[in-house]
Amino acid sequence: MLVGAYAASMYYFVDDSKSFKIEKEIDYPVDKVFAQFNNLQHFTRWNNFFTSSQSMDIDYYTPYEGQGSSISYVDPKNDTQGEMFIRYENQNKTLRYQLFENKNENPTLVDVKFKPVSAEKTKIIWSVHTPKLSVLRRVENFWTEDRFAENITKSMNSLKNVLGNKVEKDNQMAAIKYDSLVVESKESSLLLGINVSTSNKKDALYKNIVINYNKIYNYTTMDLGKKDDEFGFPVLLTDADNYKDKEVSYFLGIPLSKKFGVTDNNFSFRTINASRDYVIYYKGTYEGRVKAIQQLIQKAKKDNMRFNDIRQTFLERPMEGQEVNMKLSLSVYQ
Repeated sequence: MLVGAYAASMYYFVDDSKSFKIEKEIDYPVDKVFAQFNNLQHFTRWNNFFTSSQSMDIDYYTPYEGQGSSISYVDPKNDTQGEMFIRYENQNKTLRYQLFENKNENPTLVDVKFKPVSAEKTKIIWSVHTPKLSVLRRVENFWTEDRFAENITKSMNSLKNVLGNKVEKDNQMAAIKYDSLVVESKESSLLLGINVSTSNKKDALYKNIVINYNKIYNYTTMDLGKKDDEFGFPVLLTDADNYKDKEVSYFLGIPLSKKFGVTDNNFSFRTINASRDYVIYYKGTYEGRVKAIQQLIQKAKKDNMRFNDIRQTFLERPMEGQEVNMKLSLSVYQ
């Protein structure tokens, strides 16, 4: 009798499928945003449905971008599997996804529209239509919309971090004017990295930097599972004038968006406070950076400014035997 009463209530009072819309805005141009949705390799890096599980295994199928691209996934720990397809694409305007969850032959349909609010802001509208459920499973429709909404909220936060790092990198590279001294205001940032003391003889310092950068990069990407577009350029913090010392102490780190527990004691977080900086972009041998640093120090002294640490931001990853491409920033104050 209870089962019959339950089935009757589901049949008469609960729809067999559900349709709803969710709208969000993000402070990035539509072409940057769309590129994170129509490439499924990008999509799965920030979408909470895929990133929330450490045990999920994803296979990607050609074409990897646009209409016709697809993935399959298996999550043995949470006993789920499925397939996802991009069935329709209108560049920078519309995408249609089909999601087959577990062994359900009827897909969830998700239409995503992209509307530019301004040159730097985009509205994203998800229109979701769930598959028909049997009478006994219709109770799931009570929480389907809440589940989607929660997933989208978490995904948008991750997408903001991804686009923030990507746009910042693109903007920095586009704005480079080598050997010209400029003044910049720097916002506070968070670094995950290593404290090091090493010899400053010949090229020993740079070799040490390369070794420690590789340690940080491997830990960030392999142990923490971060992708390249989830963090910024590597930054080295050190005393401004220690280039003439026999031994150098420095902190080398990778910018991340938030702090979390680190299980490896070799790594730690350091916060860089907001500052006013004298800046020079430099390209050449690592030893040749000294002349650029001296320019910054001389400028600070000429302006009667005191100074703290110098930040060496590697715009290209440091590699042994190759020239460096870097931004040198001296934080100054009166």
